[in-house]
Amino acid sequence: MGEKKRKEDAKADFIFGKKNYKWLFIGLGFIALGFILMAGGGSDDPKVFDPSIFNFRRIRLAPTLVLIGFGIQVYAILLNPNKKDSKKKS
Repeated sequence: MGEKKRKEDAKADFIFGKKNYKWLFIGLGFIALGFILMAGGGSDDPKVFDPSIFNFRRIRLAPTLVLIGFGIQVYAILLNPNKKDSKKKS
């Protein structure tokens, strides 16, 4: 009897639910897209300056996407998957 109870208690419960993983992958997508948009813009010849490294996409848009992605990651970690919607109960 005691061993059966111990095996039931030892059953693995995941910390994150399906909702958490969905938001984690969305956040990873934002971060990856931000880093992809930041890439490039360099010059093969070090004597030639390429001003495209200072365009809007690399200076404003890409870092904003990365920060939004990190914010989504924090939300996904703090999201409680076991919380029931209070409107459904009423």
